[in-house]
Amino acid sequence: MVETKQNFDSRLRVLTRKHRRMANGYTTRLRGDGLIVVKPKRRKAQFPLKGALLVLAGFFAFKAFMLISLGELTYADRLARLQNGTIVEQAGAWVMQADPVTKTIVTFTRVNLL
Repeated sequence: MVETKQNFDSRLRVLTRKHRRMANGYTTRLRGDGLIVVKPKRRKAQFPLKGALLVLAGFFAFKAFMLISLGELTYADRLARLQNGTIVEQAGAWVMQADPVTKTIVTFTRVNLL
């Protein structure tokens, strides 16, 4: 009796796990003997593109805000000091340099705010 219950519980666990996986989608295949077999779709590891784009847009907005609030001369002076620092500071200066995207955001913001 105990063996029958353990067998039933293990089959029930397998079916429950398969059912949970099939909640995300499934495929059906016809085997050579005519039996239709249902299998859950495999989940693909997806890169969060929308999140990465939001982070990138936020970073450019931050750079534009810094450029507007400090002014171009002060911003350039601080970048020059960073470029003369350690390797990490030089990398930060390279990342924070005023690129065309940042300049476009600054121009757009200045035109629309003033």
